[in-house]
Amino acid sequence: MTDLNRSSDWIALEQHQRDIEKLHLRDLFAADPQRFEHFHARLSTGQGDLVLDFSKNRITKETLPLLLNLAKTAGVDVWRDRMFVGEKINNTENRAVLHVALRNRSNRPIKVDGQDVMPAVNTVLAKMRDFAERVRNGSWLGATGKPIRYVVNIGIGGSDLGPAMVTQSLRRFRHPEIKFHFLSNIDGAHLDAILDQVVAEETLFIISSKTFTTQETMTNARSARNWLTSQVTVADAVAKHFVAVSTNAKGVTEFGIDPANMFEFWDWVGGRYSLWSAIGMPILLSIGWEGFEQLLAGAHAMDRHFAEAPLEGNLPVILALIGLWYANFWKAASLAILPYAQDLARLPAYLQQADMESNGKGTTRQGRAVQTLTGPILWGEAGTNGQHAFYQLIHQGTHLIPCDFILPAKAEGKFADHHRLLAANCFAQTQALMLGKTGDEVRAEMSAAGMDEGKIKQLLPFRTFPGNRPSNTILLRRLDPYHLGMLIALYEHKIFVQGIMWNVNSFDQWGVELGKQLAGDVLSGSGAHRDGSTEGLMALYDALGKS
Repeated sequence: MTDLNRSSDWIALEQHQRDIEKLHLRDLFAADPQRFEHFHARLSTGQGDLVLDFSKNRITKETLPLLLNLAKTAGVDVWRDRMFVGEKINNTENRAVLHVALRNRSNRPIKVDGQDVMPAVNTVLAKMRDFAERVRNGSWLGATGKPIRYVVNIGIGGSDLGPAMVTQSLRRFRHPEIKFHFLSNIDGAHLDAILDQVVAEETLFIISSKTFTTQETMTNARSARNWLTSQVTVADAVAKHFVAVSTNAKGVTEFGIDPANMFEFWDWVGGRYSLWSAIGMPILLSIGWEGFEQLLAGAHAMDRHFAEAPLEGNLPVILALIGLWYANFWKAASLAILPYAQDLARLPAYLQQADMESNGKGTTRQGRAVQTLTGPILWGEAGTNGQHAFYQLIHQGTHLIPCDFILPAKAEGKFADHHRLLAANCFAQTQALMLGKTGDEVRAEMSAAGMDEGKIKQLLPFRTFPGNRPSNTILLRRLDPYHLGMLIALYEHKIFVQGIMWNVNSFDQWGVELGKQLAGDVLSGSGAHRDGSTEGLMALYDALGKS
């Protein structure tokens, strides 16, 4: 395959970037008062609305067609279709990539190796539903006969970030009498802090590990088991207070968990795409079957849009192309995720894994070094908190940082009157980033305030904002299970499109495995792969720990 960056489409985009580099967004809006109408897209279903405004980007009417030509050259539509029919597009692990099957509410057949996976998906969903209903209605009892009031999910990476983010995002829909905790860090302080907040006789632990061998997860699980059995001394304590999400029935049984309480998933479910599977058990326990089904339905609606809409009107494709435009043609190294919804505070952390573990690759699918920049550095914080922290750098710093602003339109909760102020801040920030403030505007403002000319001259450089800082705004009708499903699937498919265009496998994570291997070496004490710095640090660690 010819490298995409050597194609005529890529070269045309490089020239186009040079042609418009000096254009300012305020001038583009002045020249086209209908720019918003020309540069926004919307997905409306009977249940929800998601709007992508991409008008505040450094693009003209020529930009998107050029990017779409590049997408077609890369075969985005072909690879998309291959994913949806279950082809093994994860080439380094010889696996299909079928998180879309987990939320396939149409129940159309999807085959892997000639076998329809949907009966197995539906069987696990039914098993999850039955178990969750018993926990939620109080008929599942702990070893001493008490109902469950605390749920502790033990996992890491995709087995933690997705369920934790969704459970927090949908807290208004949660069970009123069950509290949820997520244990991921191997630092014992994390486990200690959680156990201080739960009652053993009323706690259910969910161990989420596909292999049931993940070092951090299993260390935490064993310590939690020791704590529970020291508090609840009846014979079947572990079986009544632990369940597993895994594929390792032998390991689950040896741990003491009844295999009837093991919820399986499949090798075609990647960890960072797994919240739709049995890994989502904490979500189901929190919001119930109706809410979980709506989460799946929202994602499925975005799946159908991604699969069926022409590329030029396809929201995940547009979002992906704009991101690639900045990463590869403007050399923007990072992307800020800025949800204006406190309940979405964990979304940036979730998307960090989803994007950076997927496309943080330097090797093509053919095993050669990539010739372009690949995945951006994702970071962010909920608005309005970020405005009083890092927005200064975005407004006046030397880095070009594209931003995704995310806002639900409908106010919720007891303090819904705050929402108008929240939305005003969101829209004002996108406008301020785009317009900036010219020296003439600053001078007029200070002069009107009665400031003398000497002071004006002194402060003018500091109060001038360059503007021309790009952003997308994603507007949801409201933050509920359906719309959250739409939003997550939007980003999943955006990541997929960019991975195809960079010619990397978005569905393996060999870099994660290296750290695990070296940690094992450190623990074993063999020193086989240890450098001088690590040797010195370990010696000091041992000495300081004993002093």
